[in-house]
Amino acid sequence: MEWYDKFLSIYEKPYSEVPQAVVEESRERLAKLQSSEPLVSIVIVAYNEERRLPACLWSLSEQQCKYPIEFIGVDNESKDRTAEIYQAFGVLYYTEHQHTCGYARQCGLNQAKGRITMCIDCDTMYPPHYIELMVDNLQQPGISAVAAMWSYYPNEDHSKLQMKMYEFFRDLYLRIQNINRPELTVRGLAFGYYTENALKEGYRVELLRGEDGSMALSMKKYGKIKFVYDKRCRVITGYGGLKEKSILAAMWHRLKFYGVGRLFSKTDHYEDAPDNFLKNK
Repeated sequence: MEWYDKFLSIYEKPYSEVPQAVVEESRERLAKLQSSEPLVSIVIVAYNEERRLPACLWSLSEQQCKYPIEFIGVDNESKDRTAEIYQAFGVLYYTEHQHTCGYARQCGLNQAKGRITMCIDCDTMYPPHYIELMVDNLQQPGISAVAAMWSYYPNEDHSKLQMKMYEFFRDLYLRIQNINRPELTVRGLAFGYYTENALKEGYRVELLRGEDGSMALSMKKYGKIKFVYDKRCRVITGYGGLKEKSILAAMWHRLKFYGVGRLFSKTDHYEDAPDNFLKNK
């Protein structure tokens, strides 16, 4: 049995089907974790995520962390029950009326009290030692930001074996890419940095995608971006970034879309990353 199996029992289900006991128990645990003097601010961004947010919050409620933390929700003006879910789970949230991930992440960053801010995506589930281990690594000398790897949960289109094959080759690609250009490997679902530095730089709000990598590029001014490959930090998410039913097609898409040349490029900018799409385009 995998650590995330119980969270999958409510993942992708309407909020009306989430057992009230799960909500109440998660709310109680989140309240115990919440600190008025946090070292770490956990920013959870959501837009129309009624079917995924409860599983995310349930997983966060079971964090085992020696550091004081706070949870901050951001609702990017959702049209579903996202705001109601934040309330039910007892998470203080802010509504951001301007629509991009950059605006949503910046909203949470502006409210962060902790010396460290960690990004959380609401369609993702987090293992119990995730926050603690990420903070341990960030506080090492010369490190300005940390990021972790992610897996997709098996479903009817992608078996566990298929996913392991895909992730083996994808992870190899990302590890090589990370040598020269870690900013292209960072994803906002598993990313942490020092709040003071991030506030100086700010998120790029005109991008539909790529605000996380752009922030990672900015963090290189302050030190090294460290990837935490510890399996206890490997998060589980849905299929927003894996649309192909065929694993071979997914691997071919990555090579075709991202290219092999970028693996060895040392160009120190983020504009050529194909994940970036300007809001006006």
